[in-house]
Amino acid sequence: MASTADYIPANDSDVPWGVESTPEFSRRARAVPLYAALRSLGRDGVRDLVERCCALAQRIAGRLAEHDGVEILNDVVLNQVLVRFGDSDAVTDAVIERVQSEGTCWMGASRWRGGVVMRISVSGWQTTDADADRSADAVLAALRATTAR
Repeated sequence: MASTADYIPANDSDVPWGVESTPEFSRRARAVPLYAALRSLGRDGVRDLVERCCALAQRIAGRLAEHDGVEILNDVVLNQVLVRFGDSDAVTDAVIERVQSEGTCWMGASRWRGGVVMRISVSGWQTTDADADRSADAVLAALRATTAR
């Protein structure tokens, strides 16, 4: 079995990589964290958590979309945002690298429709509106620093 997704690093060594010899990446008991969340928060609490994460993703997308050179590529109906900067793989990669180096938040790279994108995933139960605003500001600062060269 060969892992072929863009976000999965290639195994270039002679040492076997575990993901290549199992039918899935993880065999942990996935139901345990779900049970714990339901037991701790209840149905309404889990619903509120999901709705809040989705709203925070929409908040970040809205803040970013107001600026030139920023393209939100998806309808933000879940907790995920795909962003491209300057319609350029190089600019998008540079913004992602700056955001990760700066440390306010961590947003990863992915590929969508053949191009590099920043993938924003809001999933932290402690994430606040202020955190979302700070993260959007960090992304915009990285974009300004990248395009000011």
